[in-house]
Amino acid sequence: MAIGSLHLATLLCVLGTSLAGAQTPATHPLHAGAMQPGAIGSQRLLRGGPLSGYTQPVEIRVPEGTEVGMATGGHFQVPQPGNPVVGLRVGCVYRLKVTGLFDRPGEAVFPTVELIDRLYPPPGTAQKFPVPIDITAEDLELAARGMFVTRVIYVEDPNQALPVDQEENKTTWVEARPEEDPLQVADAAGRPIAILRLGGRDLSQATGQGFTTYGDPPVFEYQRKPSQD
Repeated sequence: MAIGSLHLATLLCVLGTSLAGAQTPATHPLHAGAMQPGAIGSQRLLRGGPLSGYTQPVEIRVPEGTEVGMATGGHFQVPQPGNPVVGLRVGCVYRLKVTGLFDRPGEAVFPTVELIDRLYPPPGTAQKFPVPIDITAEDLELAARGMFVTRVIYVEDPNQALPVDQEENKTTWVEARPEEDPLQVADAAGRPIAILRLGGRDLSQATGQGFTTYGDPPVFEYQRKPSQD
């Protein structure tokens, strides 16, 4: 996805349950990617700028056959097929419920999305350029198996971006090594916008109350697009 000369990319980090406690990666000088959801966004707001209260359009992109429901109003929406395009507040953390996992009937994964910055499209065009949050079939399978998956979505630094065309509806992504802090790697490659986290907690009995929804921030629903593999 490109906005003018800007390209969005994703930094992927996967940790097994046993590795998560053993690794001591180098961390971002101001924020560690392993910080609790919400901590980085809150600190980012303290730096000022046109962020507080801003609603950033986001497209949650999931594999065909899966369904997504946002946590809002104290509960999870009934998961529906397609990719929801929603407005999320910068500095907030949002909980999702993803069902329809391949070969795992009845199971669900509960990712979080934390907005830590925003895009700056031309006035009046924000909904034309949502931040893509890709949740792949592999991500869902790893999370269902108890692995920790972190994706940091960032605007690529044009001076460091690879000179290749980006396919429509495809986000360039690179994988961080287990000993690396994904936020630090993404920050070195560009400007981090959002953090997707999967795994690490069994929410199979979650009702969407309090501790699972991070204060229940507002969700502004725009549309749903067909999922694509």
